[in-house]
Amino acid sequence: MTLFDLRNLPYGVFSGPDGVRRIGVRLGDAVLDLSRAESSELILAGGALCRPSLNVLMSLGRPQWTAVRDRVVELAPTLAAVPLEDVELHLPFEVADYVDFYSSEHHAANVGRILRPDRPGLLPNWKHLPIGYHGRAGTVVVSGTPIDRPAGQLGPGDFGPTRRLDVEAEVGFVVGLPGRRIRTADFAEHVFGVVLVNDWSARDIQAFEYQPLGPFLGKSFATSVSPWVVPLEALSGALVPAAAQEPVPAGYLMPPGEGLDLSLAVEWNGTVVSSPPFAQMYWTPAQQLAHLTVNGASVRTGDLFASGTVSGPARGEAGSFLELTWNGLEPVKLDDGSTRGFLQDGDTVTISATAPGPDGRPIGLGAVSGTVCP
Repeated sequence: MTLFDLRNLPYGVFSGPDGVRRIGVRLGDAVLDLSRAESSELILAGGALCRPSLNVLMSLGRPQWTAVRDRVVELAPTLAAVPLEDVELHLPFEVADYVDFYSSEHHAANVGRILRPDRPGLLPNWKHLPIGYHGRAGTVVVSGTPIDRPAGQLGPGDFGPTRRLDVEAEVGFVVGLPGRRIRTADFAEHVFGVVLVNDWSARDIQAFEYQPLGPFLGKSFATSVSPWVVPLEALSGALVPAAAQEPVPAGYLMPPGEGLDLSLAVEWNGTVVSSPPFAQMYWTPAQQLAHLTVNGASVRTGDLFASGTVSGPARGEAGSFLELTWNGLEPVKLDDGSTRGFLQDGDTVTISATAPGPDGRPIGLGAVSGTVCP
């Protein structure tokens, strides 16, 4: 059984030996070349499939996304297939803006207890609005890109490479149709699809700089995304009711929209160390998009907004190593017998995920991976 059959068909950008970037969809262990299908007029998308990124296709809107997907499903057995082992995968879309949210109650409470032990885990505003910050679109990279260990101020008079390099297992949402003051009910009209995200974090740099204004250099050095954008249609079987919210959110955040039953897995040098559950996120993707635009800010084609670290109530469901090792005080043991508190040079982290398909059988969201360099 494959996680990438006709129920899924995630979009990506690939190149072969000629180096030309083409749009394709994944089917099993191969990529179907959609650029050639449109060049031969098997699929009509106004030339959007003959571009080196997904942005033009994403700008067309929901009716055209559905029409193209339906046609790809129909033609899939006849389209030119290239083995995955013979291609290079690229960043699938040009990132316009990047916003990272903080929408897991379990993660927010854990981080509060670790970094602010003398104060409540959740700050008073947390259950009134989706907390977030604007990141750097220019440091969003595709899975497999090496991650250079960042340097910064670790404390008063202490500058150097981070000693507490961490990951954040997240789910990202890619905007296709531009808009502003977007209602929660209109989420699916604007969001093209879903990617996996690792928002790498330097916890010592973050701890020294983040009060009072929040994340800056501790986050901005790298954010990795998976090479496959899973269309929302493929996730129809993963929709679940939103988590209970108390107090009732402000009017613009209602109705809350739906959650997604995604099962994440975090591997550290090949050892699965945690299994974060996305269905337990407090704020929904629709609420995040509504909050992002309620003040009049616009979103553009290619905007990426991420959920924030996905963590459940159990230690083995933590989406960051800050929580998993409790700030390095309780190291985890890997399959090779070594122990880790935070990332060492040469370590590789891979985040993958599955979701129930329309018929209940699982589909895959691919994986996002990165290796730490000195």
